This record gives sequence, structure tokens and C-alpha cells, in this order.
Amino acid sequence: MNLLFILDPLAKLKAHKDSSVAMMRALQRRGHGLYACEIGELFAVGNETGSEAAAMAFAVARKIIVSDDNTRWRREDSPAKMPLTAFDVVMMRKDPPFDMEYVVATYVLEIAERAGVAVFNKPQRIRDFNEKAAILRFPQFITPTLVSRQPEVLQAFIDEHCDTILKPLDGMGGTSVFRVRADDPNRNVIIEVLNDFGARSVMAQRFIPAISEGDKRVLIIGGKVVPFAVARIPKAGETRGNLAAGGKALVMPLTERETDIAEALASPLWEQGLLIVGLDIIGGFLTEVNVTSPTCFVNIAEQANFDVANLVADRLEEIIQ
Repeated sequence: MNLLFILDPLAKLKAHKDSSVAMMRALQRRGHGLYACEIGELFAVGNETGSEAAAMAFAVARKIIVSDDNTRWRREDSPAKMPLTAFDVVMMRKDPPFDMEYVVATYVLEIAERAGVAVFNKPQRIRDFNEKAAILRFPQFITPTLVSRQPEVLQAFIDEHCDTILKPLDGMGGTSVFRVRADDPNRNVIIEVLNDFGARSVMAQRFIPAISEGDKRVLIIGGKVVPFAVARIPKAGETRGNLAAGGKALVMPLTERETDIAEALASPLWEQGLLIVGLDIIGGFLTEVNVTSPTCFVNIAEQANFDVANLVADRLEEIIQ
């Protein structure tokens, strides 16, 4: 297979812990060809020759060869314009924010899909599954949750539940996540900042005290549940377990409740074309469904000796065959 990975700038990837790098290493060991580009290097052309031919999707991509050396982990050829039909698989692994440029990239990738290229995660489903709001599809597994842009509705939710979490719908890594109690003297200004005086929707959730035991990342690969979770333990004085916010990663087997949630979602998500999904679960409650570029592969490989990257390679080979 030839695979194109759409990534953040290669120079910024931290090879010792990056899940996309882990996947590329696993695929290269099996003899597959690797290419990379950034989201801004995708483009589409319609009616290029004046004929009635369909639109075509392209990338300015470079062939890469990866190594196990985390300092000098890759070699790159010069970039060149390539049609996306030159690839068997395109892996969309650009990190959020999920902004309009991300949306436009999914439109380009859909052109490649129509031409027969396997694109993961499926572009339409990336658009459909806002990583915060998607939990509302599975209400049986969530804590009391609200999505609203009305300040008075958000205020009433805080009054009802007394201890809450407020966060934007387009954030990542724990950015702009606030714990807000009913007696918090700053609750009005927090809502104003997050909500932009009624211009932006906000997610509010009843606070889950079990965050002290970790925000669990549970991975689903092609409909198969990885049997280990990464518990991201908040540092002292924090309510966010995100590793980007200083959380500590501990790998542990799934609990019965976590297994039940993951198994219930695995087949429906795979049927939607979502190859790699990262569920966030706190205290047995589903809090996010991550579909853009879920991580934690390396943590699980190092601490549990379970190779998630190889599982991805297995599933891709099954699909293409």
C-alpha cells in the first residue's frame, strides 16, 4: 500500500510519543510506502482540461522514510504535486482546532473518496461528530449535559447541579475548560468569556468527582476495543487530566463499565467509517468521542505491551485486501 498522512508540520511532531509516527513505523515495517503533507497542501481542481471529467483532489506531498531514532526519525524527499488517487489510503491526522479550514479539507478528501480512495477517518463523519457534542448521541452513558448559547440557560444548569464543568465545543488539550460552582464569584465572567455574550455555544456538564482517579482514554480501532485505557491523572490543584495540562498518564485494564461503553459504541462508530476513535470516560461516564487525531498509542505500547499501531496496520491491510 501507499499511504498519505495529513499531519501537523513534521518538524513539530514529538516522535517519542506521537501516535501518527507510531503508525507510520508499524506500516513501514510491513513494507508499505509512506507520504506526508499538511492540511494547507491539499487542493481540488474541477474541469482542469476543459472536459467533462470529474473534479480531482491533489496534495503537495513528500515521500518519507521513518526510523526508530526519535531524534532523527525521518528522511523526506522533495515535495511534489500528486493526485490523491495515487494512494490506497489517506489518513487524516491533523490535530484540532476543528475550524473552517479543517472543514474545507474534508470537502477535498470527499472528492478522493468518490474516486475510490479509502480515507480515514471518513471526512463526512469527522464533520458530523463534534468531539464534545457527539456524546449526546449516547445519552445512556453520560452525566447530565447541556449544550447552549443562552447565558440564562447555562446559569440555570449551574444552579441546578451546583458543581459543573464548562468548556468550548472546539477546544482540545483541556484549553478553556472551567470548573464552575454555584457560589463561584467568577461564574458570570466565565460564561461571558466562553459564551461571548450569547454568540457561541458552550457545553456544560455536572462535575464528576472521579476525575481525581483519571480521565480515561479508551481506544477503538476499526470496531475493535483496545483492552487498556490511559488514565490521565490531574496534577495537584487541577481538575483537568489532559496530558497537555500536566496530567500524568497511567495505563490500566478497562473496567467492566468502560468495556460496556466501548463495546456498545464500537460497531456503530465503525459502521460510520471511523477507523480510530478515542473515547474519554470519567468515573464511568462518557465525556468525549474523539475522531480527529486520537492519541495515547505509545503509552499503551510502553506500559501494557499492547501495540495499537500494529492493530491499525492490521485493519488497514484487511480493508485494502
